Amino acid sequence: MAHRKPNLPVKDCATCGRPFSWRRKWARDWDAVRHCSDACRTRRQGAAKKEEKSARTPLASPGQGG
Repeated sequence: MAHRKPNLPVKDCATCGRPFSWRRKWARDWDAVRHCSDACRTRRQGAAKKEEKSARTPLASPGQGG
């Protein structure tokens, strides 16, 4: 008989929205886990940095006639 894990907690990923299940390596900080994988975590951080960078840059470059 195969070992099954039907009663594991499930969360939705903050980046992709897919559901992911509890893993043993997340046992100590399950409440803090927000992303299903390192790829989603990195993608989320990269998107936040792009938004921050675009908010800081002016719309028109200095030195352009006007």
